[in-house]
Amino acid sequence: MKVLPSIQSPKDLRLIKKELLPTLCQELRDTIISTVSKNGGHLGSSLGAVEIITALHYVFNTPQDKIVFDTGHQAYAHKLLTGRQAAFEHIRQKGGISGFPKRYESEYDSFGVGHASTALSAALGMAIARDQKKENSKVIAIVGDGCLTGGMAYEALQNAGLLATDMLVILNDNQMFISQRVGALGKFLTKLLTKQYVQLAEEKATNFLKRFDDLGNNAAKLAKKARAILFPGTIFEEMGFRYFGPVNGNNIEELIEVLESVKDVKGPVMLHVVTKKGKGYKPAEEKPTKFHGIGIFDVETGDTIGKANGITFTQAFSQALVKLGEKDTTVNAITAAMPEGTGLDAFRDKFPTRYFDVGIAEEHGATFAAGLAACGLKPVFALYSSFAQRCYDQILHDVALQKLPVVFALDRAGVVGEDGPTHHGVFDLSFLRSVPDLILAAPADENELQHMLKTGLYCGRPFVLRYPRGAGFGIEMDAKMKTLDIGKGVWLKKGTDLTIAAIGNRVHPALQAANALEKQGISCGVINMRFVKPLDTQILDEALRISPRIVTVEDNALIGGFGAAVAEYLADKGAAFRLLRLGIPDRFVEHAKSAQLYEQLGLNAQQIEQRILNWKNK
Repeated sequence: MKVLPSIQSPKDLRLIKKELLPTLCQELRDTIISTVSKNGGHLGSSLGAVEIITALHYVFNTPQDKIVFDTGHQAYAHKLLTGRQAAFEHIRQKGGISGFPKRYESEYDSFGVGHASTALSAALGMAIARDQKKENSKVIAIVGDGCLTGGMAYEALQNAGLLATDMLVILNDNQMFISQRVGALGKFLTKLLTKQYVQLAEEKATNFLKRFDDLGNNAAKLAKKARAILFPGTIFEEMGFRYFGPVNGNNIEELIEVLESVKDVKGPVMLHVVTKKGKGYKPAEEKPTKFHGIGIFDVETGDTIGKANGITFTQAFSQALVKLGEKDTTVNAITAAMPEGTGLDAFRDKFPTRYFDVGIAEEHGATFAAGLAACGLKPVFALYSSFAQRCYDQILHDVALQKLPVVFALDRAGVVGEDGPTHHGVFDLSFLRSVPDLILAAPADENELQHMLKTGLYCGRPFVLRYPRGAGFGIEMDAKMKTLDIGKGVWLKKGTDLTIAAIGNRVHPALQAANALEKQGISCGVINMRFVKPLDTQILDEALRISPRIVTVEDNALIGGFGAAVAEYLADKGAAFRLLRLGIPDRFVEHAKSAQLYEQLGLNAQQIEQRILNWKNK
């Protein structure tokens, strides 16, 4: 008889016998593997954290006790144990549960996450709130080792040590985050944080201190010094934490025993556990990067199913950057722990001395790029659009204010599909458009992307290139890259009844809509604007001379986006115009397949056509 179906909440979990827990963990793994193989999702991290999550719910009184996840892509077992087994079948699908913890999805999701290095700050806030309200509950943060490459985590660590309130931090060391761990801290953890090393160090320290039994208090002081020298938790203890571990994070019995021992320790506690990313599924263990976030795959072989035909935007960027790097040795590439996701793995493999992975530290990455540019190099910082939000100040203050020629390649702009609102890149045009001396460009397709990348590298100014996730439009790639005129759009077709001014990956759907309108007797022009900043006002003036009806189409938030820029220009000009702005409304977009989201948002070709018809006939 299976154990998992009998558990509808952690209360049920706490009633089962401990000897059944390994069986339960295996059932959790089987369910996660089976479901992700059909829906896609974050597999490796979720498999590695099964025992941690099970043990925490077994030992602690959730939801009164709060579990805070960092990033949250490892929380699938948490969802299965907290009343969402029936819903799990449709995780990350339209109308289904999210792939990340969400406060409004379950009372067990104490804090919504999706970006890294946030758990410690949130958990500390919860612990202080508990103290002020005089409540008797525990707060536990689960933090991956990769998340400790982010500066926000250290801001929280030093503050937690200062405040000295009760909280437990689980450091989940899987010895690899999305890609391989980087930086000095990573080497420190890899070398020191192993169970065998700690056991040996403890034995040496004990034998050494036995010689000084007659020194009384001095021995205690000496013991502290010896611990500082010999123990890997020194960095955390110096920040005010009690450090325990490391322990085997994939041994459920050992974890429960340790958690029961440390749960009532006063003050900030750091429990270091070592886990295996992809634990229990051989393909994921052998290729953890591939199975970090994966689409549909065959469970037996681990092979992905139904890969998109043709080149993706990311591949077009990757190939173009390698070509440019071959001809120009001043071209450098930077990523924030996402070489495969951003396509920089190809540049890394070919030019390892000009490639830099800064870890989950977007703020540092932006200013690091500024430093390279200040000394005459050509840095390209490739990151996801939603993660670029984290380095807004550095883009403004360290790059744009100094007019430094850094190229920011913002992958995953627009809606990204099943990862949902934490990952949709629908705000970059809005939060960057107000920055002086910053060029904002968005290619219509994969071929135009390579030309824009070259344009950005050689324009001598701060340059943002934003492009979407997934397959391109099947456009033939030019063999030779060229530079484009900055701030200049191009007519794709002219029409006498109205003009669609489109930007980025909505250009081709806008053109399809215009062709459909032509068949209904409506003469519709289309402009590929290419640049949001500087805005091509000359081409807009030309469109106004043909017809006062203008439609803007974008995959960015309407507030502050491309359409807003056009509206501002036309209003300031005092022109007679009628404007329809199509884009992302003032709400967070939920998760679903990208095609479903574009239809739902009224931004695919058919919806653009219908919305223009409704607007024109008013």
